Amino acid sequence: MSNENLTMSTQWRSVRTAILAIGGLTVLVAGSMLQAQVVEGQAVDANGAPLYRVDPFWPKSLPNNWSMQQVTGIGVDDQDIVWFLNRPNAPDPLEIIAESDPRAVLCCVLGPQIIAVDQGGDVVHAWGGPDYEGWPAGLQTVIPDSQGFVWVGGTRAQESIQKFTRDGELVWDFGHRVPQGVQWQENNQEVDNFAQKGRFQIDEVENEIYIIDQKRVVVFDASSGDFKRGWGGHGMPLSDITNEPIPGYEWDGGPPPEEENFVPAMHFVEISNDGLVYIGERGQNRIQVFTKAGEWQQDIYVSPNTPSQRTCGSLDWMPGPCGTMYKMVISVDPEQKYLFVADAANNVIWSVDRRSGETLGHFSRPGRLAGELNFPNAISMDSKGNIYTGEVSNGKRIQKFVPVMAVGR
Repeated sequence: MSNENLTMSTQWRSVRTAILAIGGLTVLVAGSMLQAQVVEGQAVDANGAPLYRVDPFWPKSLPNNWSMQQVTGIGVDDQDIVWFLNRPNAPDPLEIIAESDPRAVLCCVLGPQIIAVDQGGDVVHAWGGPDYEGWPAGLQTVIPDSQGFVWVGGTRAQESIQKFTRDGELVWDFGHRVPQGVQWQENNQEVDNFAQKGRFQIDEVENEIYIIDQKRVVVFDASSGDFKRGWGGHGMPLSDITNEPIPGYEWDGGPPPEEENFVPAMHFVEISNDGLVYIGERGQNRIQVFTKAGEWQQDIYVSPNTPSQRTCGSLDWMPGPCGTMYKMVISVDPEQKYLFVADAANNVIWSVDRRSGETLGHFSRPGRLAGELNFPNAISMDSKGNIYTGEVSNGKRIQKFVPVMAVGR
């Protein structure tokens, strides 16, 4: 080794901060920040955001010539099996051309609409579709619980939330459907029969279902389906919620104007281990935080200057989607330090400090290569801190992002 190279090598070993190139983004990993990780030994960048890289070999190709369609929801069960929705609402003809008779090409066909994949990337459960009674065409959410059941919900007026065994046997239907032939109109005070039940969350501790629709949160008993409580933006009672549209705004490069009501579309509800409820609003680029009783705690804005959903139609140069709040997952470390927000307008995953609400950074970028994102509309995390994303529109795939470990670990 030359003297010059020896000097450079010695200098490099003495530097405490390692430079990593991950997905084309150069980041700094400082030893002093390693206490703030999702998993022990995970690297963080200079702002404290935990680092992730894509696993390009997960999952394996679907069996039986099944095509991958819109992944509108992902959930991970207590065995670290990844459940996802395979919604066939907009198949490209070439994606399902093998359904022709006689078969014209080798692949592919429509597959089951509920698919579960293990850590090795193999399919271990697959079922669901229009042959099931009451099956939703507007599939939006799948939640595997710790008792071995799988909850599925759709967003159309005649659709609801259904509870299945892991093998696809229906065990309970939430109901509360809008009757056939009834023209639905917004009514935030109605809690019997209402539309948009597809965006929901299960609180197993209290045996409750949280549903977000219109401009409210409504909570029901998860066994009987009985209504228990509800609230609007910033904790307002149901009786005070407006049934009129929230006004749009002229985007000028800044955030949307403040609004006390929830601003549609409300796109996710998540519950932390310490009993806080997080509601995402695509129309406001905002997360509102509550207690389970509906007491407002905090507003968290994520990329607020991105055009939100309620200004999207006024911008000729920006087609949908608009807004930054699509889906969110809370990290699995004991303190649940981070919120990871899937943003389909910027096509990134934001890392947010859960307590302070500070945005620490993001990973990924728009694109179709491994590790890039095209309309991420689903996100979940397993017990090892791996993040799973699902893409809709023309993205139609799931990806696995694994923690980057710090240098020397």
